[in-house]
Amino acid sequence: MTTDYDTFAEAYSRENETSLLNAYYARPAMLGLAGDVDGRRILDAGCGSGPLAADLQGRGAAVTGFDLSPAMVELARQRLGADADLRVADLGAALPYGDDQFDDVVASLCLHYLEDWAGPLAEVRRVLRPGGRLIVSVPHPSAYLVNYPDRDYFALTQYSETFTFAGEEGTLTYWHRPLHAMTDAFTDAGFRICVVSEPPYAADTPRELLPPGLGDRTAFVCFLFFVLEAPSG
Repeated sequence: MTTDYDTFAEAYSRENETSLLNAYYARPAMLGLAGDVDGRRILDAGCGSGPLAADLQGRGAAVTGFDLSPAMVELARQRLGADADLRVADLGAALPYGDDQFDDVVASLCLHYLEDWAGPLAEVRRVLRPGGRLIVSVPHPSAYLVNYPDRDYFALTQYSETFTFAGEEGTLTYWHRPLHAMTDAFTDAGFRICVVSEPPYAADTPRELLPPGLGDRTAFVCFLFFVLEAPSG
């Protein structure tokens, strides 16, 4: 991990409360794929400041979360309450949870910070009960092809992009991998791919937030979503 969210955690969190890509796209899509979570034990991997965890908790789930950034975890604690089970932990290392502990793991926009997926996916598989789900969102690999047409789509490649979050600049560093490398990593870890989704943006998205030239289209290429199952036998 090379991206240091601690330096712009509050600005990033404020931006994501109302941003197109988070508030009106990634989070609604993750919640839609999760479905009825009442009574389910859910681990939010890379929970950030906790907006997805809060939504899942509001729908009746028992939510645990972790993030590599202590500043993000503190913001999540402020959102979810002092008693919330939130920890500073690294998705790229052994997770501080027991075997078969969760019904679902949600990993929204965090796997792409990791060069290696084998270890993290093995750890997620370990903490999921048999039959449990891993719900994932990642940058759509075809967007990399559009944004960087001179680069090799098929190569595992590290790259950085700089954004402005609530008036504050922050640089994020990712690993691009092609689609087949993603699906191979999932199946090599023992997951069954149940859903691959390219969802529309939320119906209540303010028009001024949408990309110019979108016209009447209800979707755009940005993130890719998966629902994976840890087989029971």
